[in-house]
Amino acid sequence: MPGTVTGGPTRPQGGELAVAAFSSGTGRLPDLDDVVGVAAGRYRLGEPGEECAVEVGAVLVGRYPVTNAQLRAFVDATGEPVAVQAARRARDPHLADHPATGLTFAEAEAFCAWAAAELARPVRLPTGGEWEAAARGHDGRPWPWGHVFDPDRCACAEAGVGRTAPVTSHRSGASPCGAEQLAGNVWEWVADPPVEGWRAVRGGSYLDHEWGLRASRSLPADPARATPTTGLRIAIDPDRHTPRR
Repeated sequence: MPGTVTGGPTRPQGGELAVAAFSSGTGRLPDLDDVVGVAAGRYRLGEPGEECAVEVGAVLVGRYPVTNAQLRAFVDATGEPVAVQAARRARDPHLADHPATGLTFAEAEAFCAWAAAELARPVRLPTGGEWEAAARGHDGRPWPWGHVFDPDRCACAEAGVGRTAPVTSHRSGASPCGAEQLAGNVWEWVADPPVEGWRAVRGGSYLDHEWGLRASRSLPADPARATPTTGLRIAIDPDRHTPRR
């Protein structure tokens, strides 16, 4: 099985798709198969006053959002015609370790299909429930790191950066399962069924404030619109493999 799966903040060693590149700020780039485990169980999910207990199956989620370096590998391998700005960011060496942005929902799914073939595993987008469980843990915390908002733990409006940040830049903002960047930096597509044609994104971006970065918040989004504040994170069903192409 490629890579190493963990359920906490310890980083795995190696990875089948290690990207042989370095960024100016964070050293070695995350591997595509750097994932953490979300335990099966009952989680308190939903907005304040609307929370309910939801059964969530075991799932692996990306420790980080998909990076520009990973998007570049996808585009180079498949020729996927992503937006010009997304392609430009993907090829900027100074942004290699920043989250990929400017992708439609269909392009996010296409990335997952490519990743599935590369890893020989069933890669997909996480559902909203899986994403929220990864962010909140079993104690139902409103932000991945706990019950008190802290702008030093995420890329947000209060931090005043005004742009994306490297995906490894807020280790203290990790969730209970070890996933990072689940609050701020970029919104992330999730695989909830469409409602009147709209899909959903989670997590908020570097433009959002404290209230907008709550892990319970789900924002409707036009699946055909690629925005500079929306990216993705992969999910993998554990103990399943798919044939390599």
